[in-house]
Amino acid sequence: MKRLYTTTATIGEEEYIFAATDKGLAYFDLVANNEDLAKFFKGYDVFVDDQKVAMYVQPLKDYFTQTGTTFSFPVDLIGTDFQKQVWQELHKIPYGTTITYSALAEKIGRPTAVRAVANAVGRNPLLIVVPCHRVLGKDGSLTGFRGGLLLKRRLLAIEGHTYS
Repeated sequence: MKRLYTTTATIGEEEYIFAATDKGLAYFDLVANNEDLAKFFKGYDVFVDDQKVAMYVQPLKDYFTQTGTTFSFPVDLIGTDFQKQVWQELHKIPYGTTITYSALAEKIGRPTAVRAVANAVGRNPLLIVVPCHRVLGKDGSLTGFRGGLLLKRRLLAIEGHTYS
């Protein structure tokens, strides 16, 4: 039986949901997005367990207050092999830097798969931790983000970028 442990926590003015497996944090998003965890975690039994997920909360609070820039806790990337390849490359994007979808596609050796890469970025279950907010359009513009463009703009501002 595969288990998923969840909790919610308020960070700033927003409430977030955390979900972890026994291997690490597997999901992080705004509660307001009302994502169906079953969409990401087919075949998992879900349990609310604040204690099991507690170790992931403070590092994310630190990120939002600009007292932390990296996450040293374990993650459990659950997706297709292609999605995991994209997410692992996203995970390498340093704090304070950005990349385009086409450059990301090139980095994984799939320069013609820009749309597939964009779809994988959009399915990233670990907002912020796997920094999909650092991916921009080819012209440097802000593009879609599951957390919404206001949050993407805010995350990039935390990291020293400003967009009007």
